[in-house]
Amino acid sequence: MKLRCVAYLALLRLALGPLSLAILLGCARPGAADQKLWEQVSGAKALAHVQTLVDYGPRPPGSEALEKSRQYIERQLGECGWKITRQTFTDQTTRGAMTFVNLIAQFHGNGSSKPAPVFLLCSHYDTKIFDDIRFVGANDGGSSTGLLLELARVLAQNPALASRIQLVFFDGEEAVENFTDTDGLYGSRHFARELITTGTARQFHGGLLLDMVGDRSLGITMPLDSPAKMVRDIFAAADALQCRDRFTYFDHGSITDDHTPLNSIEIPTIDLIDFDYPPWHTADDTIDKIGAESLQTIGRVVIYYLSRHLAN
Repeated sequence: MKLRCVAYLALLRLALGPLSLAILLGCARPGAADQKLWEQVSGAKALAHVQTLVDYGPRPPGSEALEKSRQYIERQLGECGWKITRQTFTDQTTRGAMTFVNLIAQFHGNGSSKPAPVFLLCSHYDTKIFDDIRFVGANDGGSSTGLLLELARVLAQNPALASRIQLVFFDGEEAVENFTDTDGLYGSRHFARELITTGTARQFHGGLLLDMVGDRSLGITMPLDSPAKMVRDIFAAADALQCRDRFTYFDHGSITDDHTPLNSIEIPTIDLIDFDYPPWHTADDTIDKIGAESLQTIGRVVIYYLSRHLAN
């Protein structure tokens, strides 16, 4: 029976050609899953997402602009086969109670059942509250969110890989006033607490957080307390893609960011952040400071890393 099937397929291939045969059998042409998936990352596409977010204006928690951003993120993810859940909660801030919304996405593709994800890929999508300047956060909040949307598109080309990853867009990363144990990281702290409460934290083996990854003069500065093995693997990915010079350690102390609550519940998570960014938290954090090449560089390293360490 096996030999007959092979012969039959050979005749079909001659009669129909390889492309028609693939369509007949419901098979895809050799695509991103069989090629170098990281080469599919487009810095231009990521930058276009950043531009859309910046055009909405300042996006602090509770703002109309942030809700528009949420809807945009949901549309883009939905078109790529990701199913989005809103994790809405209220927390006390230095300006009273505020409502925040994390966006959590899992890949469903054609709707078939998928295994539970084992890795987190995260960004924050809010901007800091300023009363005296117009802060649009092109790099701080915009760049990582735009890139994460582009990574979602690329990952969807490899459903087996995408199904192992949960995307999280955190609200309330920025402190309302100044970072303390209770001011800032509202979204990631709530997300981590929910993972513990529901007993699902143990399913995640690791995570990558993106933050301020669009600076035209790119230099990723990972915290010194980053999980050592993951850092070595990121460095190896950057080496393989000939951009190792863009990655180093942050040697000025620790960094408090959305990776902090995840590491505290024993999900080893790296913060990929360019903290050497003069326009940080100023009105000059605008789209002209962001480069498609920088977004593409980080995006390709991330996909390379994920392809090498989550493919099996």
